Amino acid sequence: MKMFFFRLMFNLYPPYLGAGIRVKSISPDFRDIVVQMKRHWYTRNYVGTHFGGSLYSMTDPFYMLMVMKNLGREYIVWDKAASIEFLKPGRGKMVAHFQVTEAQLKEIRENTKDGQKYTPVWPIDVVDEHGEAVARIQKTLYIRKKRHH
Repeated sequence: MKMFFFRLMFNLYPPYLGAGIRVKSISPDFRDIVVQMKRHWYTRNYVGTHFGGSLYSMTDPFYMLMVMKNLGREYIVWDKAASIEFLKPGRGKMVAHFQVTEAQLKEIRENTKDGQKYTPVWPIDVVDEHGEAVARIQKTLYIRKKRHH
């Protein structure tokens, strides 16, 4: 799928649209994605900051999709778990920058080559417009090479 249409699909997806979440860029190799969320009157909580659930939503399901796209159909990839730590109130524009490296993909292939499951934990920081971390999310993936019958 062309990156333009993939990005458009995410940006028109009602939960992201309603939360003000926008996919700003996707690299052609699907190894780099930037997501942002601006604060609007309809995305603020009672104390005027971003909803915590929206901060988490910015990070779901990008690592899973990036790994799926890079490993191909021979692998099962799922989001297994996540945790979020709120570091400071989120005001203004929030940004999450996802990157999957060749070293990470090599590690996955090595750890799943005999059919075993692999559950890497990858952190992602949601940062404000000054580059300061507002929330730290730990994403745990479930990855396994498909069994061939």
